Amino acid sequence: MTIRSDVQRNRRELLQAAGELLRDAPEPLTLDAVARAAGLSRATAYRHFSSVEDLQTAYLLDVVLALSDYSQRRSTNGPALFDEVLEQWGRLLARHGPAMVQLRSRRGFLERLRMGDPVITAVRDAWQRPIQELMAAHHTPADAFPQALMLCNILLDPREILDLRQSGQSMRETLACLSRTYKAAIQQL
Repeated sequence: MTIRSDVQRNRRELLQAAGELLRDAPEPLTLDAVARAAGLSRATAYRHFSSVEDLQTAYLLDVVLALSDYSQRRSTNGPALFDEVLEQWGRLLARHGPAMVQLRSRRGFLERLRMGDPVITAVRDAWQRPIQELMAAHHTPADAFPQALMLCNILLDPREILDLRQSGQSMRETLACLSRTYKAAIQQL
């Protein structure tokens, strides 16, 4: 079954409007505000998303899936793969980061991974091969992958990266520092 092009377009427009509002809005996001910003009706917004939380999750998932797609298409191996995916994460954060910092869960990362949370599953899919390649290069035991993935999530959190950027570092400097820190940390797992 194929999805009609107008339905796909409306969903894209809602997600784009949500991202813009999340980046700029000092007030809480509502589906009505997103629908207005997208130039669509309230009913259209509710046909796509049952709540603002569903919309926010879809926005975050789209960004993480973009990283996952990038990661899985790479032919690079070893530590260079980790660095390439990290650079792409930086590019995505430069565009989407201010919107993403508002999207948090009360559940822990590993708990959400065990529960099959779609966003966390996509995070795992995006980083699995880069982290495993890096672990192999540093002789980190393979069974430490869950901890290495959680550590990656902690160090590469959009909120923290954007905070470091506000200290005057370029994105490249920030990511290089975090990459060095991560590589040193996984050797201790």
